[in-house]
Amino acid sequence: MADVTLSEIRKSYGTVKTIHGVDLDIRDGEFVVLVGPSGCGKSTLLRMIAGLETITGGTLKIGGRVVNDLDPKDRDIAMVFQSYALYPHMTVATNMGFSLEHRGAGKAAIAERVNWAAGILDLTHLLDRYPRQLSGGQRQRVAMGRAIVRNPQVFLFDEPLSNLDAKLRVVMRGEIKALHQKLRTTTIYVTHDQVEAMTMADKIVVLNAGKVEQIGAPLDLYDRPANQFVAGFIGSPSMNFVEGTITPEGFAAPGIVLPLPASAKGLEGQRTIYGIRPEHFSINDGGVAAEVVLVEPMGSETQVTMKLGATQIIGVFRERVSLEPGLTIGVRPDLANVHLFSSADRRRLN
Repeated sequence: MADVTLSEIRKSYGTVKTIHGVDLDIRDGEFVVLVGPSGCGKSTLLRMIAGLETITGGTLKIGGRVVNDLDPKDRDIAMVFQSYALYPHMTVATNMGFSLEHRGAGKAAIAERVNWAAGILDLTHLLDRYPRQLSGGQRQRVAMGRAIVRNPQVFLFDEPLSNLDAKLRVVMRGEIKALHQKLRTTTIYVTHDQVEAMTMADKIVVLNAGKVEQIGAPLDLYDRPANQFVAGFIGSPSMNFVEGTITPEGFAAPGIVLPLPASAKGLEGQRTIYGIRPEHFSINDGGVAAEVVLVEPMGSETQVTMKLGATQIIGVFRERVSLEPGLTIGVRPDLANVHLFSSADRRRLN
């Protein structure tokens, strides 16, 4: 195991700059998730750590050692890819032990490590099978097994669950987290799925257009997003945003006035974005008038699309409610969970 330090890491393809001076400290044994929309640079950053992409500028250290110019095989890392990358003509056991064989390990040592990894990943009964005989989840576990037999300092995962169906993704998410809890190996995991990031990470790095928007624990990013981008990316359904102006009477937006938290004091007159998550509304006869547009019952909760003045928003209510499109209801925002962002630069104000 080892810590990983990125200092002013940059990447350019000719004149096109894709990574813009990323600084990141990953502690020994930490599970860090790089998350962001497609094209934000998260996979490029992971491939630079792996040595599969050259570093244009900055310093990368693994275990205190500068590795900028080291080949991937000399970095003591193991990578799990989205495509599994298994050899189709090899059995599960041979796939898992191939890297050790390539490094000259003896047959007894290879068998011991493969059996150990297979036991952890529940693959012992599959060691004689070929990849074509396995399900998607089993193939992904074999790919993970091939990584852990090497006992690397750092695990790298590049969107490993994106090829799986929704139910299997949830299962594999738990298996990867449980694996990390057993091994405590430093892990860097890339995904575009913020639910994966929230449920798995010790620390999340939110990337946007090659820059770090915010770094923090999952609930810190959820509760205290640094700017509108992070607020909108973290959470599902995403945060509602209403543009308007802070006035002495409240937050004035087209067709509506919303109540403000005490933290808005001193911001009067500013053009602002009012942010509130769908789950932070309650239905209340004395609340702000909202027109129901769409009702989606989900069993344990009800998701309601509504119009607040000229803005369409989503509310998630933790009970079954009987509503119809066209109905006007009263909704009350939880003022303790209202977020205010500057219209000028989108940074958090309260």
